[in-house]
Amino acid sequence: MPKETVLNKVENYLQYQKERGDKFVLKPSTAPPKKVKVDNINIIPKPAIIQNIPSKLGDWQNATTLAELKLAIYECKECPLGNQRNKFVFGEGNPNADIMIIGEAPGRDEDLQGMPFVGRAGQLLTKILESIGFNREDVFIGNICKCRPPENRQPETGEVDKCEPYLKKQIELINPTFILSLGLTSINTLLKTKNKMADIRGQVLDYQGKKLLVTYHPAALLRNPNWKRFVWEDMKNLKTLYEEHLKTK
Repeated sequence: MPKETVLNKVENYLQYQKERGDKFVLKPSTAPPKKVKVDNINIIPKPAIIQNIPSKLGDWQNATTLAELKLAIYECKECPLGNQRNKFVFGEGNPNADIMIIGEAPGRDEDLQGMPFVGRAGQLLTKILESIGFNREDVFIGNICKCRPPENRQPETGEVDKCEPYLKKQIELINPTFILSLGLTSINTLLKTKNKMADIRGQVLDYQGKKLLVTYHPAALLRNPNWKRFVWEDMKNLKTLYEEHLKTK
């Protein structure tokens, strides 16, 4: 390699380090000089500045299938969560499900995999469904928000306001008979009221013509195992209502 080319590359690299703010301290060395191979010097480009990228939303309001809706909104960045996520968690399951399950927001595992309820709480939810004879494929599972809030905190009002219309569109397309709301964030968002779990669970409420039930979020059960018996009662109630619904079809 020509001497001029090597020097140019070294100068470019040192200039790059200077622009980054790195400081170099040259110290004399008593060791004999080492031969350095310079044929494959790679100059690292400057890191890109992360900016808020605007959403690339399609005509999601007029989507006629869940696939169309997902394609239209999966690049959403209408709130700050969109610029922090790893993956958009649309939801998954039977697009014609009689039962739709709605949680709060994705957690770490969901954010990494792009699927709802796949972490410890999700594994518990799968077992809860199996306890009343359902598989995940029989229902549709989603969340109020489709991007993970930092440190798994509760979604903020502005984040919910941006994401809830997508959830409403999902409910419209799936048209479930039953909605099972997991946790107070979910039920309070749907009903636009403040509730206490002890006062509201066990009831069959109405949400835009759908039968709405609420129980504890599986993540809460991991912290408070004594609540599992309440969830078991709620799930048996849902199964009874579902079987009665099947008789009317």
